[in-house]
Amino acid sequence: MSQSISLYKLLANHKLFNKTINFDLKRIKLVLKKLGHPERKLNNVINFLGSSGKFTTLHSVKSFIEANKQTTTNYISPSLKDIKERFWMGDRYLTHREIKQSITLIEKLKIPLTIFEVLTVVYLINASKRNTDYHLVEAGALFAKDSTNVFDFPLAQVIVNINKQHLNFLKKKTLNEVIYQKVGFLSNFTQIYVGKQRLDVLNKIKRNLKKNKSKINYPNSWRLIKKNKYFFYEDKQNKIKLNTLNIHSKGLLENLCHAIKIALDLKIDRKVIDKTIPNISFEGRFQYLKKGKIKNKLHRNEQIMLDGAHAETDAKNLANYLKNIKVPKYAIWAMMKNKEPDLFIKQFKGIFRKIITIPIENEQNCVSAKELKAIAKKNQFNVIEANNFSEAINYITSSDKKLISCIGSLYNVGNILNKN
Repeated sequence: MSQSISLYKLLANHKLFNKTINFDLKRIKLVLKKLGHPERKLNNVINFLGSSGKFTTLHSVKSFIEANKQTTTNYISPSLKDIKERFWMGDRYLTHREIKQSITLIEKLKIPLTIFEVLTVVYLINASKRNTDYHLVEAGALFAKDSTNVFDFPLAQVIVNINKQHLNFLKKKTLNEVIYQKVGFLSNFTQIYVGKQRLDVLNKIKRNLKKNKSKINYPNSWRLIKKNKYFFYEDKQNKIKLNTLNIHSKGLLENLCHAIKIALDLKIDRKVIDKTIPNISFEGRFQYLKKGKIKNKLHRNEQIMLDGAHAETDAKNLANYLKNIKVPKYAIWAMMKNKEPDLFIKQFKGIFRKIITIPIENEQNCVSAKELKAIAKKNQFNVIEANNFSEAINYITSSDKKLISCIGSLYNVGNILNKN
């Protein structure tokens, strides 16, 4: 873990690399040209872009492909516990040493890059050396000038749920502009898969894709249905039971269904999909801690769940799930800046008995516990602040039956997982 922190510090303190977001493909294209275009050596690239659900959809597709005895490389953002998680190379993650060697190679080119661009190039250098079947690539904040938008002929481009995240990166701070920046620059020579959206968002996506010549799969080509206690994926040819104990919300089940549609189109056998579904889980997303140091400190009657989602749409999804949990519920809330904490926390009205706000360890760009407390108080929550996660747990824990939800930040969830 200390090696991961030192690599992040190396990038953050590097004179050549910039921590701020700066969308421009010129820099990375120049670097890739000097490196002999490693991105062109990647076959069967699948881009994942949108606001909420990129990782869970990508991870599900990865699981189906690998269960089919094929291989993938993956590039994800952010990592939870270790920088290595960003770079899956078919059968293992990159080592810290390989990451550092790649950074040194990039450094020698003397071209200023953002940190996300450096990480993207680290992935491309190493993925280009692997003989794998598919390359699954998660976009950053937007897509038009995102450093993952460098593939001329991707096999597929997957659009997950789009909502009002990333407005701070735009001059026109509107949902229309978010949609345009994410889907207005997709390839004309690919398959496009659009996930479940609000109707107004879906109509705007369709308008942006009106002149796109790719084969476009809209979300009406499949549906998530519930019969009795069970959920199913259904399309014209298939009905697949979502036999899972690890995926708890409608939003995440829709992401799983989206991945099933893609897997079926990749000619992955239904039997493989059936066998794989029970094994899929998403770290840091609706994740119950069932063992570990933190779980061991809690009383037997207490459950703890981690969810790093931070947008209004994600909060609604979590709130709808929590409404069906019939035990007292408490929250430990942390959040990064440039989010919308007021809109986020409003979705939990009437759900939490108490909220404890905390800062995020090792993150200067987090909202202070004091600020979060003021926002929660304004929204009439019972709220106190704590200096850290351990202190927050001490305020809540008792022999009474309860669910403790850690919400608002993947960075905070990563810290909790490392403590556990």
